[in-house]
Amino acid sequence: MLTRSQLVEAQERAAGMLDAAGIRLTDEERARMEIAEFGLGELERTGLALVVYVNTDRYCAKELVLLPRQTCPEHLHPPVAGESGKMETFRCRRGTVWLYVEGERSAEIHAHIPPGSEAYYTVFHEITLTPGQQATIPPNTLHWFQAGDDGAIVSEFSSTSRDEFDIFTDPRIQRMPEIVED
Repeated sequence: MLTRSQLVEAQERAAGMLDAAGIRLTDEERARMEIAEFGLGELERTGLALVVYVNTDRYCAKELVLLPRQTCPEHLHPPVAGESGKMETFRCRRGTVWLYVEGERSAEIHAHIPPGSEAYYTVFHEITLTPGQQATIPPNTLHWFQAGDDGAIVSEFSSTSRDEFDIFTDPRIQRMPEIVED
């Protein structure tokens, strides 16, 4: 749960990171920016900011902004309404992102799993993304990602996004944000 002032502060911080990277938002995009804190009350550690440019029944484009060492928790995009789950391509624009997907465990893991959540991270095939690099995640594939020490910005290109149907390994996760007035 976020208070309105925490939401605004997080939006301003993410917008500042985008500005510094030369990615300009309209006033409407800034106002619509989603702050996903996943109901854990630890936004600095687990969460991200999302700016959705377009999301139709055919495709989706977003910016994902992660603070230093911030993690988007392990999840998958399941089939919905008879269609395969979301396929997404992450293209790193700024910083470093460690993406973890199903597959053989990497010898070295660079991410730091948020303390107290270790049991909910199960895939450790590491893909390192730096500016200009990208990776595609097939539908219905467990994955999670974390920014490096300087934070990160990732452009996401995908099939239709239905985030409300995402399945998280951690049963405590609440995908859709709850905002309370302060």
